[in-house]
Amino acid sequence: MNHIKTTFLLTCLTLLLVAMGSAIGGQSGMIIAFLLAGGMNFFSYWYSDKIVLKMYKAREVSAAESPNLYNMVRRLAQRANMPMPKVYIIPSEGSNAFATGRNPQNAAVAATEGILRLLNEDELEGVMAHELAHVQNRDTLISTIVATFAGAIAMLGSMLQWAAIFGGGRSDDEDGGGMLGSLALAFIAPMAAMLIQMAVSRSREYLADASGARICGKPLALANALRKLHMGAQAMPIQEATPATSHMFIVNPLTGGSMRKLFSTHPPMEERVARLESMASRLD
Repeated sequence: MNHIKTTFLLTCLTLLLVAMGSAIGGQSGMIIAFLLAGGMNFFSYWYSDKIVLKMYKAREVSAAESPNLYNMVRRLAQRANMPMPKVYIIPSEGSNAFATGRNPQNAAVAATEGILRLLNEDELEGVMAHELAHVQNRDTLISTIVATFAGAIAMLGSMLQWAAIFGGGRSDDEDGGGMLGSLALAFIAPMAAMLIQMAVSRSREYLADASGARICGKPLALANALRKLHMGAQAMPIQEATPATSHMFIVNPLTGGSMRKLFSTHPPMEERVARLESMASRLD
């Protein structure tokens, strides 16, 4: 069901992008929109992992430098029948973790110094299994594509606003909507793209929770880890975290009020924990 939902939402993003391109320049605009998205996706596919790791000053570690974490990831990767990813540690007291990389053969998992101190071994194993599940399910690639599409739509929305204001874009006879229609699309489409991005991210988080719990065999340990990380993120958020990369982390690294929670890329923590507890009860 998660895969079907993700496919549907990606299709919606594509249609939004086509509509934006068409509103700006008709058929030529559609082609330009596709080329723009293709170029952005190409760049993201090859370089997004390096950019985000550098952004958070992540340092790659070996088995000699961090034996507990490295050997844990290696053991979980073998259990999941996956290639061994690179392992990174982020110099932050905030408690969090994420996975990145375009495919399982070129993947990396990163954990903060704070999470290594906060969680016990079983809980940390659950978190690392969750991150490996993201790699296994190709969520790292999917989230990059979705974020790129949403960014392209937002950029086209800004262009369409200026085009409508100064009389650019398609004529009234061609699109039948005129300036007001173009302005409406310019505001509505980026908002819709953001909502779709959040829906995709939440869906993949639920899937990674379930897949990660199966990899480590300890759904309750992952549930306990999520509780601790949720409280830890509120008490000590990662200072370098940005809205553009917050969807990558196992729990939202940003703090904020009810509006930010409403537009969060992560599902409600209570629901994630409840699902894992239900899964544990079925395994008993």
